[in-house]
Amino acid sequence: MLENLEWLLPPPADFRPRVRALRDAIAAGSLDGAEAELTALANFALGLSQLEQLAKTARAYAAVAPKGALRRMRLGLLGSGTQDMLPPALVATGLRHNLLLDVVIADYGSALQAACDPDSTFRASDPDFVLVSSDYRTLDFARFSASADEAAAKVEFAASTLKTMLSGLKAWVRDGVLFQTVVPPMEPLFGSLDIAQAQSGYAMVGALNAEIAAWAAAGDVTVVDVARAAAWVGLEHWEDEAYWHMAKAPFSLRLVPFYADLVVRVLGAIAGKARKCLVLDLDNTLWGGVIGDDGVEGIVLGQGSAGGEAFLAIQQLAKRLRQRGVILAVCSKNEHEAAMKPFLEHPEMVLAEADIAVFHANWTDKAANLRAIAETLEIGIDALVFLDDNPAERAQVRRELPMVAVPELPEDPALYPRTLMAGGWFEAVSFVEEDAGRADDYRAQAKRRELASTSDVAGYLASLDMVCTLKPFDAVNRARISQLANKSNQFNLTTRRYTETQIGAAETDPALFTLQVRLADRFGDSGMISVIIFRREGGRWVNETWLMSCRVLGRRVQEAVLAEVARAARAEGAQVLVGEYIPTEKNRMVAGHYEKLGFAKVGDDAGRTTWELRLADYAAPDLPMTIVRD
Repeated sequence: MLENLEWLLPPPADFRPRVRALRDAIAAGSLDGAEAELTALANFALGLSQLEQLAKTARAYAAVAPKGALRRMRLGLLGSGTQDMLPPALVATGLRHNLLLDVVIADYGSALQAACDPDSTFRASDPDFVLVSSDYRTLDFARFSASADEAAAKVEFAASTLKTMLSGLKAWVRDGVLFQTVVPPMEPLFGSLDIAQAQSGYAMVGALNAEIAAWAAAGDVTVVDVARAAAWVGLEHWEDEAYWHMAKAPFSLRLVPFYADLVVRVLGAIAGKARKCLVLDLDNTLWGGVIGDDGVEGIVLGQGSAGGEAFLAIQQLAKRLRQRGVILAVCSKNEHEAAMKPFLEHPEMVLAEADIAVFHANWTDKAANLRAIAETLEIGIDALVFLDDNPAERAQVRRELPMVAVPELPEDPALYPRTLMAGGWFEAVSFVEEDAGRADDYRAQAKRRELASTSDVAGYLASLDMVCTLKPFDAVNRARISQLANKSNQFNLTTRRYTETQIGAAETDPALFTLQVRLADRFGDSGMISVIIFRREGGRWVNETWLMSCRVLGRRVQEAVLAEVARAARAEGAQVLVGEYIPTEKNRMVAGHYEKLGFAKVGDDAGRTTWELRLADYAAPDLPMTIVRD
């Protein structure tokens, strides 16, 4: 499954002609629809030659196209082996995750110098991110260690070298450093005792990987767990000793497409491209059979049969995803009442009605229902993953909504969980306490929308009993602030991205005024929903970042934020607040943000506008919420 990327459709027969036609159109200056076609072509299970063709076309597009929906990113590779086969695969795979990559490689054998030498050619290439990879053979873990002390010294030396590289990289890499875990050797030295014998290469790799995991937990690096991926496919398939001896390539050539997807899905998660919502079909997806025909007693679900347990496993996975913050929704062609019965009456249902944020069971086509689900949840359609056993339904959604992730499922439902998770759509690069409650937040938001549709706006807002908590950035919430900054696209005035390191620096920067904003109401705590950064420039405070979660739109939080910024600016003697709007494909909804808050436009450069608010003319409004300053 993994080697062949079986969660994706095989490439169509006309793949090569389509790539050539797209390349010719780009060369002729015809760019309309080029990004969509690039992305569509990347969403097949491509082999090495196809990835190389697509990468050439992507590079040609990147050289002439203006900034579009694909996020541009330069990735530097620092490795202890040969990496020349990786850039085309990474560039083409990046399109699958909505990234337009440029990949640069350090000279062979120069990783430490490239990381730490300020005059290195690698540093001059100015990557946004750098990925550091190591191999147990070049770390000297393959050679026998005469004692446990010698083995520990090898691990300590390897960790120290990597820390030196990390320190050098963090001094100049703009956005972040990624570290791969090290793949252990396949051949055992002591047999099963390897795991307990410190002198074995297996144990030394495990000790070093524990160090890398600790750096990732501390927010110093982002981890790409290649060691676990190698275990998924099996070390016998991962390693190619002949290829290593011939070219010092760290793994088999046939696994390059899978490796590229593994790396790029992490980069996509950093860029806020990970999916937020799993949308589930019902009949023959969450249970066997058709509820409208078979009834609750006739569907296949539960202990006692292989089929029933397979569908239990699907629900158990969905439940675990919800518990880590993934939103669950239902999209089924069914009578609503019949579709609800298993959730309410079947004794072995793992999922309950309360687990589902939005429940659409009707006879409308599924693409239309998916649009409605995204609208209700106030998330992008590109945040959805749609799980459906029916090939015709999958094809219709892919055709109508190509931005929705649709796993290609095998016939055996026992493999549905593995297939879903193999695609990496819910990749996470951090996890904080608030993430676990995100699914509840979105379900509560759907309930708020129901209430809002039957109430006048003022009455609705007053009925929510909102509490808005405002406080500066702090170390406790650093990961969440960075996460929100990297995921927010629509209500984001400047769409500037920040690593945890950059957020940490902002906490103590005397030139910056920072705010993290939380909102709670009678339906629940929405957690952190807004991040603000103003730069103090004497009597002028200039906004650098103003973003907000779309799930609290219309609740006057932005007015509360402005009142707090104005209060603080006045206290320090400032006279003017300056706002900037930098347009993107996704943030058009906030083009009039400053105007609505009373700012006056003072500059316009091709849609990039500047606004000013004179504090002498500003009066804070009465708001339907309690303000808490923490």
